[in-house]
Amino acid sequence: MSPFRTILHIDMNAFFAAVEQQSRPALRGRPVAVIGGGSRTVITTCSYEARAFGVRTGMRVGEGRQLCSDLELVVADPRKYADTSSRIMALFAEYTPLVEVFSIDEAFLDVTGSLRLFGDARRIAHLIKARIYHQFGLTCSVGIASNKLLAKLASDMQKPDGLTELADADIPRLFTTLPVGDLCGVGPRLQRQLHQLGIRTCRDLATYPLPLLKRRFGVIGARLQRMGRGEDDAPVRPEVAAEPVRSVGHSLTLDRDLDDREAIAIELLQLSERVGRRARRYGLQGRTIHLTLRYADFTTFGRQKSYIEATNSSREIHRRALGILDTLVLEQPVRLLGVRLDNLETETTQGLLFEVDQRPREVNAAVDALNDRFGSFSVTYASLLDALPRQPLVIAPSWRPQGIRYTGESEEG
Repeated sequence: MSPFRTILHIDMNAFFAAVEQQSRPALRGRPVAVIGGGSRTVITTCSYEARAFGVRTGMRVGEGRQLCSDLELVVADPRKYADTSSRIMALFAEYTPLVEVFSIDEAFLDVTGSLRLFGDARRIAHLIKARIYHQFGLTCSVGIASNKLLAKLASDMQKPDGLTELADADIPRLFTTLPVGDLCGVGPRLQRQLHQLGIRTCRDLATYPLPLLKRRFGVIGARLQRMGRGEDDAPVRPEVAAEPVRSVGHSLTLDRDLDDREAIAIELLQLSERVGRRARRYGLQGRTIHLTLRYADFTTFGRQKSYIEATNSSREIHRRALGILDTLVLEQPVRLLGVRLDNLETETTQGLLFEVDQRPREVNAAVDALNDRFGSFSVTYASLLDALPRQPLVIAPSWRPQGIRYTGESEEG
């Protein structure tokens, strides 16, 4: 293993389902599937007892029940998962200040500077695993390697409750046959593109002519080839050193497909309020509105428009999103809607020239304060009363314990 860095990747096992089993003892040892609350929900995650029957994330509930008739269905509780994750991430920080939250149930730890204090990497991993089990009743899988790419790969090798260490000397042999799709960052679409070039293993990727990779994939071609050799120089980035947020958005799969503009407008108002509220909370505003739609046949597309004046007003975001909608001819009923605020900047705090211009801000601040105290949409638009409460939204991959990415109110995106 490289002497320069020692990286841990910690991945909580079946996190949502495991948290539910710990909070509800009757579920322990049972096949559990965590689902949304809507009529067209899918399985968000499932316990290892359920996986033994072939139940998998992304399955429809009916499919899961066909495989496991005793499957216990639990509606997701994002607040509970966010709270547990925040406390686990705080535990990691006791071993190193270099903790990068990768998602709500994953984190990278650079323990290079902690080895003298706690011992070698395996001892640190065992200490963390033991504390997570005793404090939370949860298990995790840990990967140890000289960089983030290899540490992530290692943590996937033994699940659940595993610990795998990959030495640099092991990589050439391992990567000879390792599928490129096993590398973090190579999703299904990129994997298909690589397969079209005859690249199926990491060795294929490492030895593929670099000029051809650059011609096909542009600036990431060289990075892909380095990944094929197991190389990754990306540092572990604590939240304080994370890249600035570039957008704030939410999307929602609807309970039923909609082709009525008025009904779509109501859903867009709910999404616009979520976007506006989160932007206001962190003093951000944006000039570009991006509208995403997915048809009933899963065709997905987006349209956007930029404005001179930045905004974080929910009403204005909604008005602009409707303006984009009015330019579209809907070819099918809509299954999913998304609203995103881009081209962000810090909200100005100077007083406005006319007192009347302050009123919308004052109203937003008052409503936000009430909703912060009593819960989302405790105070809301009359037109949304029939649309609420909605099913819990998923926790986005961009979740962080604090800051603009914090989604403890089950916001998405």
